Amino acid sequence: MYDRLVNKELLGYAKKGAALVYVGKAPGQHAVPQAEIHEQLAAFAMKGKQVVRLKGGDPLIFGRGGEEAQEMALRGIPFEFVPGVTSAIGAASSAGIPLTHRGRSASVAFVSGSSSAGREQGPRWDLLAQGVDTLVVYMGVAGMADICRELIAHGRPHSAPAAIVEQGTSEQERVITGTVGSIHKLASLMHVKNPALLIFGEVVHVREQLLRLAEEAEERIG
Repeated sequence: MYDRLVNKELLGYAKKGAALVYVGKAPGQHAVPQAEIHEQLAAFAMKGKQVVRLKGGDPLIFGRGGEEAQEMALRGIPFEFVPGVTSAIGAASSAGIPLTHRGRSASVAFVSGSSSAGREQGPRWDLLAQGVDTLVVYMGVAGMADICRELIAHGRPHSAPAAIVEQGTSEQERVITGTVGSIHKLASLMHVKNPALLIFGEVVHVREQLLRLAEEAEERIG
């Protein structure tokens, strides 16, 4: 049972004859409701099947793996977790943005931005705006303007660095840099779409420095 952002090449490793069941979600579009995913997982397992719940990134970071495990535990179905690399780490590294960096960032927070679109109580932006050096927002494209307004309203400087990593780690990866005050406008102008991560913090400048140093080195060597 696999999600939307899973690299489809991984499905080629499935045992011959295995059922491949798509249960992915896009913003506002769920192929299968979460409750039904729970039921399908349990039904397959109770038939004696070996079930793999294949997710993009890490199953326990904004992957609802904990909820699904709770459902299996309630039904007495044994399970195990296979750790993955969450997109905040994978996409940021692929983009050349270190989430921690001596002198620039000693703390990182991962935040769901989906609540900024009005679906549930939002994060504590008052604590996050000034209390965390690097802020990584998942699922924040739809609510990006609101997120930036909240950060500025709670003390994050308008000119503080910000970045978007779209389609991180893929051939279509695109990195857009700006400031807390400008990044949502750049996203609109450049038609940013999901999946994309928002990164706020001084570490965004490290990427720019790395690119500049690489160019200067190439010129010297060339």
